[in-house]
Amino acid sequence: MLSLISAALIMLGGGSDMTREVDMPYRDSTITLKKYVMCIYTSGPNRSQSKEEAEELQRRHLAHQDSLADKGVLLVAGPFEGHPEKRGILIFDVGTIEEAEPYVKADPMVQAGRLAFELIPWWTMKGSVIR
Repeated sequence: MLSLISAALIMLGGGSDMTREVDMPYRDSTITLKKYVMCIYTSGPNRSQSKEEAEELQRRHLAHQDSLADKGVLLVAGPFEGHPEKRGILIFDVGTIEEAEPYVKADPMVQAGRLAFELIPWWTMKGSVIR
């Protein structure tokens, strides 16, 4: 399956100017590839908050994610285990980095500098991982 997706993205020129969904033949049927935006949180430049401040930021961070999930914009969110610099992942149901960026910049942890982020367009077979 990975080689099929890779081949499709090569044919699409990376998908940068394409729609969010692309149908293509696969075995005896047709599959749909869909583009999402993945956010990788990393440790930010300001991690000097007190324990109480960090706990309050965490509470507000989770509330922010809950509100995005309630709107249907945020599909997946969670921390990484045992990695000091890479902190967590989000997957947004949007088609461009420009659509996802305001949601991430509104995160209290990002605003406080406790988290930094990288946004990456991501294609997968629709319904395979995210339904």
